[in-house]
Amino acid sequence: MQSLTLQPIAHINGTINLPGSKSVSNRALLLAAFAKGTTRLTNLLDSDDIRYMLNALTALGISCHLSTDRTVCEVEGIGGRITGKSGIELFLGNAGTAMRPLAAALCLGEEGLGENISVVLTGEPRMKERPIGHLVDALRQGGAKIDYLEQENYPPLHIKGGFSGGNITVDGSVSSQFLTALLMAAPLAKNDTEIRIQGDLVSKPYIDITLALMKSFGVTVGNEQYQVFHIKGQQQYLSPGQYLVEGDASSASYFLAAAAIKGGTVRVTGIGKNSLQGDTQFANVLEQMGAIIRWGDDFVECERGTLTGIDMDMNAIPDAAMTIATTALFAQGDTVIRNIYNWRVKETDRLNAMATELRKIGAEVEEGHDYIRVSPPEKLNHAEIETYNDHRIAMCFSLVALSDTPVTILDPGCTAKTFPDYFNQLEKLSQYTK
Repeated sequence: MQSLTLQPIAHINGTINLPGSKSVSNRALLLAAFAKGTTRLTNLLDSDDIRYMLNALTALGISCHLSTDRTVCEVEGIGGRITGKSGIELFLGNAGTAMRPLAAALCLGEEGLGENISVVLTGEPRMKERPIGHLVDALRQGGAKIDYLEQENYPPLHIKGGFSGGNITVDGSVSSQFLTALLMAAPLAKNDTEIRIQGDLVSKPYIDITLALMKSFGVTVGNEQYQVFHIKGQQQYLSPGQYLVEGDASSASYFLAAAAIKGGTVRVTGIGKNSLQGDTQFANVLEQMGAIIRWGDDFVECERGTLTGIDMDMNAIPDAAMTIATTALFAQGDTVIRNIYNWRVKETDRLNAMATELRKIGAEVEEGHDYIRVSPPEKLNHAEIETYNDHRIAMCFSLVALSDTPVTILDPGCTAKTFPDYFNQLEKLSQYTK
C-alpha cells in the first residue's frame, strides 16, 4: 500500500481556489440530462464520483462533452425521463451521489409505453454494505419494480421501471440522499407525488442544495417544514443554459481548520456567505471554538485564534463535522460531536474509524452510538493512519501535521473520490520552518 508521511507544518497561509462541489456536480449533471436544452456546467469537480456519474449517463445515451481539464461539461438534455437501455449494468464505485439519484431516475420508465426497462446498478464492495432499503421501499410505494440481487436492502439493484408517483413515505433518518433522489425524479412521474418524512430528517442542508438546483432547472417543490413535500407530475426540467458549480464547502473545511490551528490566514474562494451548501456552517463552528472568520460573497477567510472545545449537534454538517474531530486535538478541553449516527453508513463506518485512528495518535476517545468525545493529549504520537478507502479520513488526519509530530497517511490516493490533488494544495500553503 502506498503511504505519505507529512512533516510537521510550522505555519500555514495563503489562498486556495476550491474544486467544484461533489454534491452539486452530480445533482447538476443528472438534472442537465433530464432537462430540455443543452447545459454548460462550469467548475465541475474532476473526481472519481463524478466520473462514475458521467460514465453512467453516457452509457444511458446522454451526450456529455467534457473539456480537456474535465471541469467544463456540455450536457445535451433529453427533455424528459431517462429510460436507459435494456440489459445494461452500471458500475458506480462507492459514489452515493450517483447510486441513489440514478436508482430513482431509472424507475421512471413505463413498460406500457413499449419501454423494456432492465438496468442493474452495482458498485464496489463497500457500496454493497451501504443501505438503500428506505429508498427502494419508497420507490416501490410509487409503483417501481426493483429487485435486490444479493443482500436485502443493499445494492446491487435490478431496476425495471414503473414509478408513477402518488403518496409516499420515506425514512429520513439514515441518508438525505434518499429524499434527494425522490425529489429529483418525481416531477417527471405520470402522477403528482406527496412525500412524507418518517423520523428525523438528517442533513437538511443537502436537501436545500437539491431544491435550489431543481429551481435553477425550472422546477419548484412545495415544502412543509421538511416533513411533507408536494411535487407536480408531468413537468419538464428546462436548461438554464450555463450553470456554475460552487466550490466544495466540505473540502474547504480542511484549509480553514488548518488556519485556525496554525495560521496565518487562509482564504478559500468559490464559496461565500450566500452559498447553497450547508457545510459552509463549518466556519461558524470554528468561530465558536475561537477562530477569527471573515465572509465575502465568493470567499471565506479564517485566521488563527485560541481554540477551546465545544459540545454541539452537528447532524446538519456530517462531512465537515469530521474535520472538527481532528481540529479538537488542538483545542483546550474536550470536544463532543453529537447526532452523527449517519457517519456509520458513509464510505466506511466513520464513527468507529475516527475513534480508532484518533486513539493511535494519543487522544482519549469515547465512541457512542451517535456521538464522539475527543480529549486531546498533551503531545501527539506519530502514527500510520489507516484511511479505509475513505477520502475524508485521509484529509482530516493531514491536520495532525500541524503539530510537532509527523503523520503517515496510508493510501493517500483515496482522496481522488473528491479532491485528487489535495495534498499538493496543502503543500502550497504550508511553511516548514518558523
